[in-house]
Amino acid sequence: MTATRYREIEVSGTPFDMGQQLGEAARDEIRGFDEIALERVNKTVTVSRERAMAVADRCVSFVEEYSADMLAELRGVSDSSGVCLANLMLLQIRNQLQPEADAGCTSFSIAPASQADHHAVVGQNWDNDPALDPFTIILTRRPEGQPTHMNITQAGLVAYIGLNEAGIGVCMNTLPAPSRNVGVPHYFTVRGIYQSESLEDAVHAVRRAHRAIPSNVMLATPEGPADLEVTVDDVHVLGDEGSGIVTHTNHCLHPQLVPINDDFPELIESGPRKCRVDDLLRNAAKPLTLDDLKAVLSDHDNHPTSICRHPNDHPENGYWTSVFSVLIEADAGLMHVSRGNPCAQPYETYSLIQSQ
Repeated sequence: MTATRYREIEVSGTPFDMGQQLGEAARDEIRGFDEIALERVNKTVTVSRERAMAVADRCVSFVEEYSADMLAELRGVSDSSGVCLANLMLLQIRNQLQPEADAGCTSFSIAPASQADHHAVVGQNWDNDPALDPFTIILTRRPEGQPTHMNITQAGLVAYIGLNEAGIGVCMNTLPAPSRNVGVPHYFTVRGIYQSESLEDAVHAVRRAHRAIPSNVMLATPEGPADLEVTVDDVHVLGDEGSGIVTHTNHCLHPQLVPINDDFPELIESGPRKCRVDDLLRNAAKPLTLDDLKAVLSDHDNHPTSICRHPNDHPENGYWTSVFSVLIEADAGLMHVSRGNPCAQPYETYSLIQSQ
């Protein structure tokens, strides 16, 4: 019988200590993720392995300037896992080498006033290669002097989808836009968000970095739902405009960024998904229950480019699926995760509060 819960790991202390604890506890997952990521780089990236490693090495100085603590944690992971720092950095930058043009994640953030239990909820399906599932864990970090946070993540990444004890929830989407070869990798700026306690802090954590690639970050915050369209030049904040709901797929929505969409014809399937999630949320009875939101994430309209994604016969990425689905009640410290397609698998609950 396939397991429905991901393995839970908790680390605490100094950055290096947390890294050492993680490297020891998740050694097999980190090594496995490193192996499959390197295999994918060798097979699909248009630059050589040597060039990829050079890019990773050049990003180290940008990370050191952005947060020496995050780099210290990676060094701790390397020390106990046996995976060299260069390879760990390659895990963080692989999207800089070749963006996943057909990444199809759909996300939303719901204000407490629009939610039946009066919680701030952010959610998404994570559409990707199901081969990454065995290397996915639930990781709680308790850093000294910073908010405790919980992520669902591939072991070895410095940050991913999750929440912190200040009531900030984070989901992420690919955002095709101009990029540059080197800079602070996306995951480090996401980690900066988990060190924040407000929307203003979160925006500053991203904006202060010399960013390498664009990204989209969907947030639940104490100030309400927000979406960050992040380019290498700026951070554009989208609010709920009084509706209590913010949604996003994979194309730019901010008026200053919309012209960028014309340069990325692969975004043709992002628009229909955005319309679909908006229609489902707009037409659902209010206030929205968690079951209502699970039904949205299980929607199959316009398959194979539906919100709930299943394998299909596409020659390049037909094997992709909704590897997991997540609903985060950020102000309640709860993360509900479906391991596999949400239309078929139950949601398991992980509590940041209980683990404290």
